[in-house]
Amino acid sequence: MSRQRLSFWWFVGTLAASLVLMLVPLPHVLDAFKPYWPALVLLYWALESGEQRVTLGLAFLFGLCADLLTGVLLGEQAVRLCVLVFIALRFRSRLRFFPMWQQTLAVLALLLNDRFLLLVVRAFAGESTPPALWWASPFVSAVLWPFLFLLLDDLRMRLRLQ
Repeated sequence: MSRQRLSFWWFVGTLAASLVLMLVPLPHVLDAFKPYWPALVLLYWALESGEQRVTLGLAFLFGLCADLLTGVLLGEQAVRLCVLVFIALRFRSRLRFFPMWQQTLAVLALLLNDRFLLLVVRAFAGESTPPALWWASPFVSAVLWPFLFLLLDDLRMRLRLQ
């Protein structure tokens, strides 16, 4: 298999794995702490490959797939992922060269922005205000970011993919 084809399937496989991880059920008590896996994987690819692979169109389609799989308001995650990818691509040249702790703080800021956007979308949909624990997910995702980034980067380097 050629490197280009292997690279493509690695990219698609990580995106599919993030959707599967998003669907893994957790006990009701831990539901608020569930990381937003599609956002983390899209952020990784946006930082590593830039606009070569991750575009706003891909983020929108990926978000629509996530919407269909989770059964939420159609377009909710699509809009959230588009905003997230837009900001990540806009500041990609800076974010890539941050030390890991600064990059983690930037990812936390992006995920908090994502939560705020979700709060606005759900408020317009007529849902009630979520509990305070609802804000825990971005912090858990930010804690997982260095490990996910290093894991995906190491696997990508072992496969010698671009």
